[in-house]
Amino acid sequence: MNDRFAVRALLAAGSVMVVLAAAPYRMFDLDRFFAPKELVLHAATLALALLSLRGVKALKFNRIDMLLVLYLALSFASALFAADHWLSARALAITLSSAGLFWASRSAADAGARRTIVAAAAGAAVIGAAMSLAQAYGISSGFFSLNRIPGGTLGNRNFMAHLAVLGVPALILAVLTARRSWAAAAGAVGLAIITGALVLSRSRAACLGLAAGAAVLAFGLWRGRSLWNDTKTAFRLRSLVLAAAAGVLAALLLPNTLEWKSESPYLDTVTGLVNYHGGSGHGRLVQYSRTLHIAAVHPLLGVGPGNWAVAYPKYVVLYDPSIDYATGTTINPWPSSDWMAIVSERGVPALAAILLVFIGLLAGAWRRAAQAASSGEYLEGLTLAATLAATAVVGCFDAVQQLPAPSFIAWALFGGLAASSPALRSVALSQRGRRRLAASVALIGAAAVLRSSGQVAAMAVFSKARSAAQCTKAARLDPGNARIRSRCAALRERGY
Repeated sequence: MNDRFAVRALLAAGSVMVVLAAAPYRMFDLDRFFAPKELVLHAATLALALLSLRGVKALKFNRIDMLLVLYLALSFASALFAADHWLSARALAITLSSAGLFWASRSAADAGARRTIVAAAAGAAVIGAAMSLAQAYGISSGFFSLNRIPGGTLGNRNFMAHLAVLGVPALILAVLTARRSWAAAAGAVGLAIITGALVLSRSRAACLGLAAGAAVLAFGLWRGRSLWNDTKTAFRLRSLVLAAAAGVLAALLLPNTLEWKSESPYLDTVTGLVNYHGGSGHGRLVQYSRTLHIAAVHPLLGVGPGNWAVAYPKYVVLYDPSIDYATGTTINPWPSSDWMAIVSERGVPALAAILLVFIGLLAGAWRRAAQAASSGEYLEGLTLAATLAATAVVGCFDAVQQLPAPSFIAWALFGGLAASSPALRSVALSQRGRRRLAASVALIGAAAVLRSSGQVAAMAVFSKARSAAQCTKAARLDPGNARIRSRCAALRERGY
C-alpha cells in the first residue's frame, strides 16, 4: 500500500514539477528551462523504476516492448559513434527516461493508478497554460520566458502550446469520468484556460496537433454515441464545448501585454496555418530537405542523438538563418521535427522502430475501445489514440520527444492508457538478478540525474564568474557546454 501511494505521489508531483521547474539564469535562455526539467524527468523516472522493480519476479515483453527496446538499442549504438558524446549522452538520457516512464506508468496503471496518471497529465497541461496566461496578462517572473512569450515556465510559447495540446485528451477524459461534479467543473475551467493560452500562443504546430487529436476524439465519440445516452455525460460534453469557446473568446477580447507586429496576428495564424511558400513554413521545408540529406549519408545509425546541431552546418552551402555562424552550430539544438531528428541522428532503422511503437500503441488503443466493456474503458482507449495522433502531428513540425516536459506527459499517458497484450517473451528474475537489475537502473538513472544537476549548478556558478578560475569550475560541472568553454577561453586570453 505504501509503495502504491508513493508511485501515485511521484507521478502527480513529477507531472507538475516538470512543468514548473526553471532556473533564473537568463544568459542560458533555453537551458535554464530544459536542464531543471530534465532533472525532474530523470529523478522521477528513477524513483518510479526502482519502486516498480520491487517484488517483480519476471520481466515480460510484448511486441511494443520489444520494439521499444530495439529503438533504445539502436539509439545507444548511434550514441557510441557520435561526434559530440556530451550532446549524445544528454539526448539519450531523455530517451531512456521516457521509456522508463512508459514502463513504470503501465505498471502503476495495472496497479490501479490510471486515474491518477490521467489527472496528473491534465493538471500539468492546465498549469503550464495558466503560467502562460499569467505572463500574457502582465505578471512577470525571473522564471518566465523572455523570448517567444508567452511561454511561461516552458521557455517558449510553442513549447507551452505543444504540452497543452498533449494534455487536452486526458483533460476531456478526466472531466467525462469525474466522480464529483466539482471536479468536472474544474476540468471545464481548465479547458478554457488551455484554449485561451493556445490562441495567444499562435502556435501552428499545436493547432494542427489539436485538430488531429480532436478529429480522433470526435470520430470516436460519434462512433460510440450509444454510450452517451445518460444526461450527465451529455451535459458534461456540452460544458466542455462551451468552456473551450469561452476560452477562445476571452483570449481574443481581453486586452493583454503581448506586442505582435501584425495588426491581425490571430487571423494571420489561421490563414497561414499550412503555408509553406514563405516564412517559417518555407524554412522548415529547406531544413527538412537538408536534414534528409544527412540521413541519406548516415542511413544506418545517423550522426548520433543530439548531434544534428553539429552535423547540419556541414550540409549547408548557401546562407541558412537557422545557423549561428559565430559558433558554427545551429541556433536551436534540434530540427523542427521529431521525426527528422530521429532519422538524421539515429538512422532509418531507429525511425522505423519508434514508428512501429506508435502504430502498435494506436492499434491497441482502437482494439481496447472496440472491446470495451464499459464507457470508461472505451474513453481510455479513445484518449490514448487522440494523444498519439496529437503527439505524432506536432512532432512533424516541432520538437516534442526531444524535450523533457512534453516527453514526460506523453510517455506517462502512453504507458498509463496502453492496452494489455500477451507477452512474447518472459525472463524470470531471481532475487539476485532483481538486485542486479535494480543496481543497473540506479547507476544509469543516477548518471542522468548527476548530469542534469551539473548543468544547473554550472549555470549558477557561471552567472557569477568573474575570473578564468571560476569559469573553469563551471566548465567542470558541465563539460559539454560550448558557451561556458568559449567564455573560459576568452577570460584566459584577457588574463583574468
